[in-house]
Amino acid sequence: MQKSASPAIDYIVRPSGPLRGEIRVPGDKSISHRCIMLGAVADGDTRVRGLLEGEDVLATVAAFRSLGVEIDGPEDGEAVVHGVGREGLRAPAAAIDLGNSGTAMRLLAGLLAGQGFDCTLVGDASLNRRPMRRITEPLACMGAWIETADGGTPPLVIRARDGLAPIGYTTPVASAQVKSSILLAGLYANGRTCVTEAVPTRDHTERMLAALGATLTREDLPAGEGSRVRIEGGGRLAATEIDVPGDISSAAFLLAAAAGRPGSDLLVRGVGVNPTRTGILAILEQMGADISQSNRRIAGGEPVADLRVRGVALHGVDVAPAVVPSAIDEFPTVFVAAATSRGATRVTGAGELRVKESDRLAVSAAGLAALGVRARTTGDGGMVIEGGTMSGGEVDSAGDHRIAMAFATAAAAAPVRIRDCRNVATSFPGFRTLANSVGLDIEVVDAGG
Repeated sequence: MQKSASPAIDYIVRPSGPLRGEIRVPGDKSISHRCIMLGAVADGDTRVRGLLEGEDVLATVAAFRSLGVEIDGPEDGEAVVHGVGREGLRAPAAAIDLGNSGTAMRLLAGLLAGQGFDCTLVGDASLNRRPMRRITEPLACMGAWIETADGGTPPLVIRARDGLAPIGYTTPVASAQVKSSILLAGLYANGRTCVTEAVPTRDHTERMLAALGATLTREDLPAGEGSRVRIEGGGRLAATEIDVPGDISSAAFLLAAAAGRPGSDLLVRGVGVNPTRTGILAILEQMGADISQSNRRIAGGEPVADLRVRGVALHGVDVAPAVVPSAIDEFPTVFVAAATSRGATRVTGAGELRVKESDRLAVSAAGLAALGVRARTTGDGGMVIEGGTMSGGEVDSAGDHRIAMAFATAAAAAPVRIRDCRNVATSFPGFRTLANSVGLDIEVVDAGG
């Protein structure tokens, strides 16, 4: 994959009023990655509509082309993946560069762990700091041989293996990427692989594997004990057609911005409302948000709905740790919404935020403080935010796309400059245009200006 030559940019965000309109957000990033990966090792042609054409997903497309898979598009959200079957991947000519995408690296490592060739997975400076032992250790238990850099970070050097052994594994952290990596490796295991989670995480991998014909079972364990997924190795996947719903993580920025601005009336059509991903809706509603769902349906095995939010004055809440996994990517948005709500918001059990594209707890707290908001991180993987008025100032996003977009949708009383926003394109191409179309005022400027 070629490194992006896009220049460094900042956002200048000026105060704005209520948000109004009817929009669609780009396709779900998590599902888009999986369409390409599973379509590649299926038999036949998988046709995809609504694919996210952000940099992270394009990195996955480029990765599978380097592995010998022909992919038409993507163009206007449509792509055709000409599957090579379970044994059809080929050794790449060079290291596979996955850019900024932790999802791509962790899932691809699982899929490649049982292949008969060596390969190396690399990423950008941010990805090369992210922890990988959480996948390499269980994969090693299956017989995979994966080398990491000192500290268990990328690059990942994956050595050839002719098949893997099945395992039963209980995940020590709530992570859909860990679960998915093991399940994808389980396709190449001789027997049944089982993954148990104390707290259920997003289940896009299981849904898509089942849709493509994998022998897979899911069960909820007795109250408080989590869930379990089993997959039989050795089976083949059959190509299908997949409609990718709008990404609730992308919709969250605008939903939260509208929710806390009285007078707002915003409709976001075709959003994925998988119950393992709707924690952001539960938190906003707990804060008093007026959010309704309509036109509920199933598309590509995923629940979808139109979401309408009407603006009200929000209030602070205590976010329960049990909600954290289903909103893990949306917490920068939660923190920013809490900053202009009435009273204090407390989050606990979100230590996973420290190992995302940035330390999202520390970077969010620093950004809020720069805008005059009292916020502090806590030793239990959380944050306490004293709501009130957000002033103008300058925020460093640390190159994190979700931090940049969260602060770009903030209801500040004066202009805010957000540094280092180029990576917004990794997950939400067209963000600024769409946000401005419903009433925000975001200007892109040269970072050196």
